[in-house]
Amino acid sequence: MLVTERQAGDVAGLALLARHETKAAQRDRYRAVLMAIQGQGAPAIARTLSRSRRHVQDWVYAYRDEGIEQLQPKPRPGRPTKLPREREAEFKARVDAGPRPSDGVCTLRGKDVVRILESEFGVGYTLDGAYDLLHRLGYSCLTPRPVHEKNDPVAIQHFKESAPFL
Repeated sequence: MLVTERQAGDVAGLALLARHETKAAQRDRYRAVLMAIQGQGAPAIARTLSRSRRHVQDWVYAYRDEGIEQLQPKPRPGRPTKLPREREAEFKARVDAGPRPSDGVCTLRGKDVVRILESEFGVGYTLDGAYDLLHRLGYSCLTPRPVHEKNDPVAIQHFKESAPFL
C-alpha cells in the first residue's frame, strides 16, 4: 500500500493531530507523514524537521503499513530497579516501623535509608537514588521534627506559665 492511498481519509486527521499535538517529537512524526503525502522526499523532510532521514523514512513506512496509530511512540521499559519489586513491601514495612535501637537515631534520614538498603537488602543506592526510591514508593521527605526522648510536657507547660517575658 502506498502512502498516497491513505490520502483521502487521513490527511485531514493528520493535519488536525499535528496542529493540536503539544509534544514536539510526536508532532514531527505527523508533519513528516503529511509532507510525504504532499510529495516531498525524505531528505527534504529531514532538513525541514531537523531530523535524520532514517527517522523520517521509518515514520512514513510505519504510517503506510499500519496507519496513524503506528506513529505513536512505543513504551520504553527503562532500567530495572536495584531493589527488586517483590522486596518493596518488605522495605516499606521496615521504613514504616521506624528506627530500631541498633540504628542509633531517633528518626530515619536519607543516609540511614541508604545504609539500611545496603546492609539489610544488599543493594547499593546513592543518596539521591534512595530519595527517588522513597518518592516512588509514596514517601515524602517532609516529616515533623522528632520529639526528644527526655521531653517533659509538664515542665514545658510550667515554664510557659511561670517564665518572665520581657
